[in-house]
Amino acid sequence: MQAGLVSITFRKLSPADVLGLCQESGLTEIEWGGDVHVPHGDIAAASLVGEQTRAAGIAVAAYGSYYRLAAPDGPDFSSVLASAVALGAPVIRAWAGTRSSAEADEAHWKAVAADALRCADLAAAQGIFLAYEFHDGTLTDSTGSCLRLLSATEHPFIRTLWQPPHGRPLEDCVGSLRAVLPWLQHVHVFHWWPTSAHRLPLSDGAERWAAYLAELRASGREFALLLEFVPGDDPACLTREAGTLRQLCAAS
Repeated sequence: MQAGLVSITFRKLSPADVLGLCQESGLTEIEWGGDVHVPHGDIAAASLVGEQTRAAGIAVAAYGSYYRLAAPDGPDFSSVLASAVALGAPVIRAWAGTRSSAEADEAHWKAVAADALRCADLAAAQGIFLAYEFHDGTLTDSTGSCLRLLSATEHPFIRTLWQPPHGRPLEDCVGSLRAVLPWLQHVHVFHWWPTSAHRLPLSDGAERWAAYLAELRASGREFALLLEFVPGDDPACLTREAGTLRQLCAAS
């Protein structure tokens, strides 16, 4: 298991400063965000950040785009893909629509699925995967809805991300991870309990994360485990949080 960072954890910092923090904290992978650090369509910025990342001895795990499938007012996927290529990203994160699964009608499900397959074809031509963000307010806001979308978009270049649902019993979270494992690309790591308003140190959730890592290890595959946000959004917390994550990875 490789310990890394989602760059939007520190939106106010420059890419160079984010990379410096990763080096200081022993993190070896990074998902670059498409809003501030590597803006959609800014090819020069993507190329530069990709070069800086590799020069720092850190791997680009993904391009964390804010492309929303079937959203008419969002960025053009071609610009997102061009940035991912320039960055050297193996996967593009995409958001599964603009509505929660409970609010989405059949037309929205079909539109999201169609756009996902279109984007996956374009990305596959560049050897890049498309991965759904596992997130509230989208069609992947629950395990069941995520599996429904994955089943509707069977494609060799479509994957999903995963992060633990807030406030759920451990057995539910482990079951969620186990269910999406066949399509899993990488994992976003944090300990928010019991809601997203309570950002606690990762060490407080070490027992839960040890259970998740046991599931990942049992799959026989390797995954990047990327810290997403830290208590207080404080860069000074990263060394501690990264140390906990690295210990969990070593123990797994």
